[in-house]
Amino acid sequence: MLTEYILRALLGLLLKNKVLGIGTKYSPNNAREREYVDMINYTKTMLIEIKRADINSQNIFNNLIREVGSENIPPNRKFIELEPPLDKVDEYALFSNIIIGSDRYLYIEVFNKAKIIKDFIELLRKEKGKIIEKSPTEVIARLPSKNDAIRAAIKLIGLASAKKIGLRAAVGMTGAAAIERSIRLNKEVGEIPGVGFTKLGGEFALIFPTPFNPKEGEPSPHDNYLFIDVINSTSFIEEYGKGALVEIMNDIKSYIEKECKGKIEGYKEGGDDLIANLPSKDIALRATIDAAWHALANGAKIRAGIGKTRREAAERAQLADDIKLWNPATVIIFDVADGLYGYFIPNPFTRAVIDYLFNEKSKLIIIFIFVFMATFLGWNLGYWQLGLLAILLVILYGATT
Repeated sequence: MLTEYILRALLGLLLKNKVLGIGTKYSPNNAREREYVDMINYTKTMLIEIKRADINSQNIFNNLIREVGSENIPPNRKFIELEPPLDKVDEYALFSNIIIGSDRYLYIEVFNKAKIIKDFIELLRKEKGKIIEKSPTEVIARLPSKNDAIRAAIKLIGLASAKKIGLRAAVGMTGAAAIERSIRLNKEVGEIPGVGFTKLGGEFALIFPTPFNPKEGEPSPHDNYLFIDVINSTSFIEEYGKGALVEIMNDIKSYIEKECKGKIEGYKEGGDDLIANLPSKDIALRATIDAAWHALANGAKIRAGIGKTRREAAERAQLADDIKLWNPATVIIFDVADGLYGYFIPNPFTRAVIDYLFNEKSKLIIIFIFVFMATFLGWNLGYWQLGLLAILLVILYGATT
């Protein structure tokens, strides 16, 4: 732990950006997740902080209004904080969202056993929800994203309130998590209609003390543009040939279109960059990470940016030019709340150094303490040669082991 902290501090100093993590501590649940975890750890991918996010409840609420759509959140709502958000971006939570996906479960419970579940199911299906479980008073549905689930819950609450029916809604990564969140919300606010959810590690809820009529609104349009550019493509072509570049870019294009359901824009065969629009931000991040690994496996490095507009994505990709150790490396830049973060994939030499430091950390700590103590004692006793002798002994040790 100490070695990792020192290493992150040193790398952050060299990169001129804080390093929040090297690899990931996420524990995979299946073969697909294990593949991602293994690659993140093998490539020593670093999460870096370019501009620190100001994470607080007010900013989270403002983002929620933008994402769900102000027209979809009635004015009688009350936004409450049940548990404060994390004051920093968490590597584990961020990576888990990327590989698990954006779909979320919505749990609905009718308080007074009114016969309205059929109406709920019909509305949920219109909202692209898939019904997982149902009973006379409960429904569990899976929706494409957390924001879709919140928006659907608000519509259901409005539909029920017009008929003087109370209900509780909660959103979770699993059906069980959504049910637990609903139980907690009941304890906190009683039977006031509302929907509970998480944002950036915090627990929140929108409650509606008075009836309202749901509006037939759609979510605010949120594009997720991805800009990818091959670094030093001229040098790459000189070494590997034009055909190799075309093959890499065509593979990335095909993967984004077929596997990620993305729409390719601004790509011409033979070019070294492309723009794509992805269904969600986590899919855009996952697509970029996969594209970066594919390029690296074939000798190429990319700079990439993800944003709400084409320009924003391209500008973020350009920021990668200033983020390097000694040679340009693959960098993926994206936003979290109102901050900017990135995945930095170091070059093979840097990875080898990091790997050595991690695997030999106990020896390094001992060596560091030995040299420090020898230098400290020598300086205080007037024998500065002790520090030099310690360094020579360390070099001799390294050369013979």
